[in-house]
Amino acid sequence: MNTSLAEAFPAGELLADELEARGWTQTEFAEILGRPAQFVSEIISGKKEITRQSAAQIGAALGTSAELWLKLQDSYFLWKQSQDKAAQDELSEVRIRARFNALAPMTVLRKRGIVTSTTIDGQIDELKKLFKIDDIMDEPRLRVAARRGNTAEPLTPTQNAWLACVERSLPKPPQDNYSQPSLEALAKKISRLVRHPNGFTTLPGEYAKAGVRLVYVEAFPGSKLSGASFGLDDGPVIALSGLRQRLDIVLFTLLHETAHVVRGDLDTSDGPILDYEDEPHTLGNEHETDQLAVSWILPDRMPARPARISQGWVEMTAATMGIHPIVITGRLQRMKDLPWRTALGKGAPNVIPYLESWY
Repeated sequence: MNTSLAEAFPAGELLADELEARGWTQTEFAEILGRPAQFVSEIISGKKEITRQSAAQIGAALGTSAELWLKLQDSYFLWKQSQDKAAQDELSEVRIRARFNALAPMTVLRKRGIVTSTTIDGQIDELKKLFKIDDIMDEPRLRVAARRGNTAEPLTPTQNAWLACVERSLPKPPQDNYSQPSLEALAKKISRLVRHPNGFTTLPGEYAKAGVRLVYVEAFPGSKLSGASFGLDDGPVIALSGLRQRLDIVLFTLLHETAHVVRGDLDTSDGPILDYEDEPHTLGNEHETDQLAVSWILPDRMPARPARISQGWVEMTAATMGIHPIVITGRLQRMKDLPWRTALGKGAPNVIPYLESWY
């Protein structure tokens, strides 16, 4: 049996040829199958599809496999679909929507008003602008090029989209050039500047005096990115996601990224330094960076801790140091002197409303 024309001709026509070659009428073939004559007629005319059961019966009658007739039918339908412009346009839109989700978490981008168009063409334009690409099939060309870890493993679409939004949200470069001594001096007093949570609103201006830009882009679900630091031609940038929201945790992330800048880690990086929640970051010495951040977050040595750490002791110690009590509590938790579920952590300030003022 010659099946070379299967992609251009329906299986019913090939079945008719087979019956003619054998000198069988449709009625006779229907009797062989144990089916009504109309059944065979509708398969040959293309009004009825060949099912697995009928394919098995046809194969048994003609001495072929059932798979042959199913493949002939599927090949013809696919060929026919390839000739249908409306069907191809629909498939093209499916491919584009798949590309959208390979680039970015579209649900998040829509929810946050980054993608607002309801048309395919409009969404293509918005994503091209966000990722700075000429064609939707191109790979992102961000100044904030990145990779995961010290390998060539690419970022996830969610992480890449967060970084694209960071670049999209960059403020103008500060008037002052980057000064490492100025940034280090600032880092030593930040815990005091945010003794009250609204102090976070002043930080972009303070960092700008040291030639550093601060950016806040709300964490994308599943990204695990707590922050990033990277160098551009016009100076360093520190980006925060506000992951976990608590004042002391966001403060530590900020100081951790600041430590990367002060230590000069950005000078040896070919992309941003990405810090993941509860995971090692992508460059530099994690321990030394943490130690530097710890030395800044507690501007003075804590007094000897009592056998039972009370709210009163925490508040008195914080007042003496001029910092918020949750910074003391957070440090004790990190040192495992307090459990993470301690009642002393209840009511900790959420700093997201203040980070949102950075826009």
